[in-house]
Amino acid sequence: MTYVELAAWFFGSAVVIAIVLSLVSRGHRAHPAAIALTAAVLFALTAIFDTVMIATGLFHYSAGHLLGIHVGLAPLEDFAYPLAGAVLLPTLWAFVHGRRRRTGSHSGEEEA
Repeated sequence: MTYVELAAWFFGSAVVIAIVLSLVSRGHRAHPAAIALTAAVLFALTAIFDTVMIATGLFHYSAGHLLGIHVGLAPLEDFAYPLAGAVLLPTLWAFVHGRRRRTGSHSGEEEA
């Protein structure tokens, strides 16, 4: 399995979970700006820290399994994981926030 295939499965799973959470949340959806901001921050952090970790020799990739496109030293395939997080985390936040609003509980505990 190539890194692209692994990243595609991971990202696809995150998208499916995000769609299910959006459908179940009944109107409480993640804002596109939240997704874009999350993606920008996670992409920047991935580019910086993956480059540092690869440069110091903490890990490496088999060149035969990569597309060959890099941002710094980070292969393009590494950016599927922060993209999955950028899609899933704001959706999960909206789902939990909507659920708390419906139950009337903001502390996460049931009130007697």
